[in-house]
Amino acid sequence: MFQWFIRLVPRGLRYGLKVISLLLAVSIIAFALVCASPIDPVQQYILGLGTAVSPERRAAIEEYWGVNDPPVERYLNWLGNLLRGDLGESALYRRPVAEIISQRFANSLALMICAWVLSGVIGFALGCVMGVFRDRWPDKLLKKICYLLSSVPTFWLGLVLLLVFAVTLGWFPVGFSSPIGVLEADVTFWQRLHHLALPAITLSIVSFPGIALHTRQKLVDVLSSEYVLFARARGEGTWTILRRHGLRNILLPALTLQFSSFAELFGGSVLAENVFSYPGLGSAVSAAGLNSDVPLLLGITVFSALFVCVGNTIANLLYGIVDPRIREVSQ
Repeated sequence: MFQWFIRLVPRGLRYGLKVISLLLAVSIIAFALVCASPIDPVQQYILGLGTAVSPERRAAIEEYWGVNDPPVERYLNWLGNLLRGDLGESALYRRPVAEIISQRFANSLALMICAWVLSGVIGFALGCVMGVFRDRWPDKLLKKICYLLSSVPTFWLGLVLLLVFAVTLGWFPVGFSSPIGVLEADVTFWQRLHHLALPAITLSIVSFPGIALHTRQKLVDVLSSEYVLFARARGEGTWTILRRHGLRNILLPALTLQFSSFAELFGGSVLAENVFSYPGLGSAVSAAGLNSDVPLLLGITVFSALFVCVGNTIANLLYGIVDPRIREVSQ
C-alpha cells in the first residue's frame, strides 16, 4: 500500500521531499557537532568585545542566546527562526548572517564557476586524449600527471603558485578580490578577474585530474565496444568515431561527475580563499569555526548543503537534454 502511494506522488515532489529531509539531517548533525565543541561561544563573543564583562552581563548574554536551555529546545528555536528566514546575527561580524552569506556568496560563486568551467573543460579534453592514445606515451604521461596532481593538497599548491606567480614574477596580485585602497564601485571587471585568476587556477588544477581519469576510462570502454569495432571495419577514422560515437556516450558520465564536484569545489575553496585572503564563504566559515560563531557556522553549513543539492538538481535536468532516453523512462 505504501509503495503504491509513493508511485502516485509526482517525481518532482518526491525529489523535493528528499532534499528537505537531507537539509534537515545536515542541520541536526551540524547543530550537534557545534554543541559538542569544547569552545565556549559566549567566551569567544566576550573576547571579541575587547572589554571586561561583568558576571551579570555575561549571564544576560547567556540568557539571550539560550545557552543554558536544553539542546533540543535550542535547535527547535533555531529551526523555527530559520523557517521564517531569520538566520540570526553573527557574533564575529556583528551583522545578520543572511547578509554576510549573500555578500560572500557572490565572491565564492565567481571563484567556483571559473574553477568549475576550467576543470571541466581541461579534464574532459585530457580524458579524451588519454582514451584515444590508450597505453601510448601521451596516455602514460598524462596519467602520471593526473595522479600527481590529485594527491597535491590545495593549500600547498596555492602557496606554491602564490610564491611563483605573485611574489617572484609579479603577474598576479598577492590576494584579496580587488585592489587595496580602491572603492568597491570603482573596481573594474578586469581587476576582479585579475584577482580571481590565481585562486581559480589553483582549484581547477586539483579538480580536473578526477574528471580526466574518469573520462578516459569511460572512453576506453566505448572504444572497446562492438559497435565501435563495426565502425572501424567500415573504414571510419579514430577522430570520426570519437565525434560520432564516443562523445555522446561519455558526456553523460562526465556531466554527472562534473556536477557532483560542487561539494569538492566548495571544500577546496575554503583552503584556497584562506591562502589568497579571498573574501568568500570559505574564509567566512573558517573564521566562524575558529571563533565559534555558531549562527554563521550553521547558516553557511545549511546554505552549502542547499547549494550542492541545487547543483545535483541541475545535473538531473540536463540528463534528459543530453540523453532523451532518460527523459522517456522517467516519464
